[in-house]
Amino acid sequence: MRSFGELEERVMFQLWAADRPLQVRDVRRMLAPERTLAHTTVMTVLDKLYRKGWLRREAAGRAYVYTPVMSRDSYTAALMHDAWSAAAGPATALVYFIEAMNPEQQAALRDALRVVSLGRGSGDGDHAEDRLHDRSDDRLEARPEGHAEPEPVGQDEPRAG
Repeated sequence: MRSFGELEERVMFQLWAADRPLQVRDVRRMLAPERTLAHTTVMTVLDKLYRKGWLRREAAGRAYVYTPVMSRDSYTAALMHDAWSAAAGPATALVYFIEAMNPEQQAALRDALRVVSLGRGSGDGDHAEDRLHDRSDDRLEARPEGHAEPEPVGQDEPRAG
């Protein structure tokens, strides 16, 4: 998966932050504090993102409205997976990644691992962010029988490689 160019990324950030589909003029207005862009420039970027499969496009009167095909978190996860898959030593790369995390990020990783562990085989079709938010409210205290507390991540772990 390729990452976005600078302007594509800025446009995608605006679309991800929006709570509704956006027209070209909406995106242009949202980008205005940072950059002054021509309407046709924004329209071209949105069209390219649509043609690349990153956006849905629907007619709304005489204009189109655009929405992202995937969430920002899903896109980030795909980039992380691609980077990790390309590593010569995936376990070593993962250790370096975890060691670079601050305590809050490590706690988020522990929560995510619990959600994945608890959700395996559930087949409920929930999105990852829904499962994480649903279960992080109670800090995942209720665990099914046979699910032990995962070991702390990145603390006193043997270094791979």
